[in-house]
Amino acid sequence: MDPSQNKRTTFDIIVVGAGASGMMASLAAAGKGASVLLLEKMERPGRKINITGKGRCNITNTAPLSAFLEKTGPDPKFLRNVFSRYFSQHIIDFLNQQGVDTVEERGGRVFPVSNRATDVTETLINALRKEGVTIISRCRVSGILVENGCIFGVETADGEQYTAQRVILTTGGASYPGTGSSGDGYQMLRQAGHHITPILPALVPLNTKGDLAEKLQGVSLKNVTASVWMGGKKLGEEFGEMLFAHFGLTGPIILTLSRRFAVELTKPEGMSVHIDLKPALDHKRLDERLLREINENGARQVQNMVRTLLPASMVELCLNQLDIDPFKPAHQLKGDERKRLRNWLKEFCFDVKGVRGFSEAIITKGGVSTREIDPKTMASKKIKGLFFAGELMDVDADTGGYNLQIAFSTGWVAGEAAAIM
Repeated sequence: MDPSQNKRTTFDIIVVGAGASGMMASLAAAGKGASVLLLEKMERPGRKINITGKGRCNITNTAPLSAFLEKTGPDPKFLRNVFSRYFSQHIIDFLNQQGVDTVEERGGRVFPVSNRATDVTETLINALRKEGVTIISRCRVSGILVENGCIFGVETADGEQYTAQRVILTTGGASYPGTGSSGDGYQMLRQAGHHITPILPALVPLNTKGDLAEKLQGVSLKNVTASVWMGGKKLGEEFGEMLFAHFGLTGPIILTLSRRFAVELTKPEGMSVHIDLKPALDHKRLDERLLREINENGARQVQNMVRTLLPASMVELCLNQLDIDPFKPAHQLKGDERKRLRNWLKEFCFDVKGVRGFSEAIITKGGVSTREIDPKTMASKKIKGLFFAGELMDVDADTGGYNLQIAFSTGWVAGEAAAIM
């Protein structure tokens, strides 16, 4: 398109998308003296930050670099340089200096002491204003402007053009579209010749067959192991917390499994999730415990004995499934009934129908291929002057603050690199 057709406003750097990565990229670039324009299609920046961590904002995780990288994919090596330059302590120090105190919780998760995600968002916005970043909200970018392999700006849905020699795309993925992450960047980049790894919802609840999960709706489990099986083969497992919902399964370990096996979940026929309710005990030791309960408290009803092994709200369903009389004395429990109970406790099974979709997915798996991005600068290898950061790229991680740190780190590196280019 001829650059002279529309009115232009020129900046050193244009950042498209005012989420975590976009705001951090803008701060880094402005801090190096660049004039920065930050364009956001929603009415205010940071809408997705405001819902992270259930509104508390799980800022980052204090895991060491090696452990942190184990939580990321599909190519953890791509992020090694980024994290070596801007990591968890950097964002913690930045927020502390801006007046946002933080606290480390179980599993290395870091939150603002206030438990308000909006405190993080407002701090970033205020920092942008102090650095002189120009922010235009309600401005949807419809395309990037490229000529002879070099970027020279962006065009909005209203037909206005803004020009710059460097553009940083931080438009996010397709998860939680109500926050503005509706996948706009993918189409722009396909048209510009970039390869987009197919996108999938990840860190997302699972739909299961039947009404078993619905009967347990609202019941949460701690210290259990959930494993994913397909065709009689175990694909992987996670230990921790989970929750039953009217549609199926959710909670931290379920969300993590949904990310690990996002591709397989596109065709879930034959896929099941097995829940080990007593992972600390193998079959032999669990059987010994059952025998001890029977010997010591044999006069109790079976349902009362099972309450020592399960949340009370699961007991009736368990015994109904196993066709065991809940009212008979525990010492009358037959050997085959005890075996069925033991197996149920070790392998409580659900057949999987699929996932809940992008509207409930915390992140998007897939995106701009990292093979087409310079890991040292986040610059495009195809279009000079174009940079990427955040969820738009084919990088993702487990729950626990890892994904926000990816956004902050890649944003910072992209912003600095664009400013000194």
